[in-house]
Amino acid sequence: MEISLKEILTEKALKVRRKIIRMLAKAGSGHPGGSLSMVEILVTLYFADILRYREEDPFWPERDRVVLSKGHGVPALYAVWSEIGWIPEHMLWTLRKINSPLQGHPDRRKLPILEISSGSLGQGLSVGIGMALAGKMDKKDYRVYVIMGDGEMDEGQVWEGAMFANFHRLNNLTVIVDYNKFQLDGAIEEILDFSPLDEKWRSFGWEVFEVDGHSFDELKDVFEKVKNNNFEKPQCIIAHTVKGKGVSFMENNNAFHGKAPTKEQAIEALKELGEENPEI
Repeated sequence: MEISLKEILTEKALKVRRKIIRMLAKAGSGHPGGSLSMVEILVTLYFADILRYREEDPFWPERDRVVLSKGHGVPALYAVWSEIGWIPEHMLWTLRKINSPLQGHPDRRKLPILEISSGSLGQGLSVGIGMALAGKMDKKDYRVYVIMGDGEMDEGQVWEGAMFANFHRLNNLTVIVDYNKFQLDGAIEEILDFSPLDEKWRSFGWEVFEVDGHSFDELKDVFEKVKNNNFEKPQCIIAHTVKGKGVSFMENNNAFHGKAPTKEQAIEALKELGEENPEI
């Protein structure tokens, strides 16, 4: 029986979540909530024929660029890249160890296939804008995707970048907001409520879409729209997600923003994710 793309993506997401949990438990530190919330976003980009890249050459000059501005969620990216073959699986278990290429926030000096070092929130969009502008100037047709957190919208630099990108008509630039409704200190609405987020991006001149960030169908559809339609301005995809998605006791539980699961919690999580006799 032929396996559908949705089934393939679902299985990939499951594997990625298991790897995230195991990585963080072995490291004893990290950010499970924001890593788990963007799994479907990354899996769709890399495995649903959206991104232009070459498995055999991650440095291919014509590749689409993925800028992970919310750098604390990088375990999800590492896990996806291990599924591609860019990172050997055994290396995942060195997360956050001294001298490991896999630092807790992206460090391009240690792992050159990363597009940028990131983690200081608010800066990733500016770097992505530079890449998109360079692509225009060099007459390249690659796209730049910037993945941002919702708490990151508090940063003024984001809105300076939003103005610049629209002014220069960077239609090769797509922002994806992982809108899980939480940031470090609590719920977005209780710290600095920026709703309605869609209207804010539209007022800055961007093409805006809202999707369920855990629906492969909706994500694939919107990514194909921004990839195949020649919009005259940059695009913002607001992906509504659940922090800690996939693990019941982590979902919408901000205690797991920056706290790794214990060994016992990790085993419980892995059982929820379909492993019968998990070991850490």
